[in-house]
Amino acid sequence: MNSDFPRIITLLRKERGLSQKQAAMELGVSQALLSHYEKGIRECGLDFVIHIADYYNVSCDYLLGRTPDRAGATIRLEDIPDTQPPKAGDESKSNTLISLNKKLILNSINIMYELLAQAGSKGLTTEVSSYLMVSVYKMMRIIYSTNNKNPQAMFSVLPEVYSGLSAALQSIIETNAARIADGKPADGFQGADQVSAPALSPEIISRSYPDLAPSLYNLIQKTEEKLKKLN
Repeated sequence: MNSDFPRIITLLRKERGLSQKQAAMELGVSQALLSHYEKGIRECGLDFVIHIADYYNVSCDYLLGRTPDRAGATIRLEDIPDTQPPKAGDESKSNTLISLNKKLILNSINIMYELLAQAGSKGLTTEVSSYLMVSVYKMMRIIYSTNNKNPQAMFSVLPEVYSGLSAALQSIIETNAARIADGKPADGFQGADQVSAPALSPEIISRSYPDLAPSLYNLIQKTEEKLKKLN
């Protein structure tokens, strides 16, 4: 099959709060066989893919990781809500790629900050924000340097060291954020209250943010496609 199918059918089962035994019984297979499917040990036939797609009310394309939309829809630029008013010229074909990627990123960040507000952790909000700031800083320096005549005095950190220092800083920030999310203190902040942290799943996110969720899912899919190429 592929690496996405075992992960997705396991996720769908757990979202419904079903035990592996119960799901197997309702799907008409043995628990051992379903366990093999969920672990990727064995590949199922097309009939089972269709059967389990009907069972969880999702598309076969979603089960196979071909689309992040559970109904199998392909995201279109006009379907993505815009968090900023359009500017003159944004409708041109040359700006389609810019508009699409900007929407995916901004809509995903909006969801992140909504979730941070629910988590109520000052430390986690600070670390996540710091990480994003460093990301923007690094990419802005690259864009700025496209024209080598642009005055580098805009930045106080030397060009030959900023990239390595930024990567090191992001690594530290990510470590701090992970510790705080795990309920442990870091960088002078208390650990997040895991009891009050929002319960999340793709189903919950889709229900809470119906307009923004497709952007997040597509961002995740695009990023993981690139990560898998490195693996």
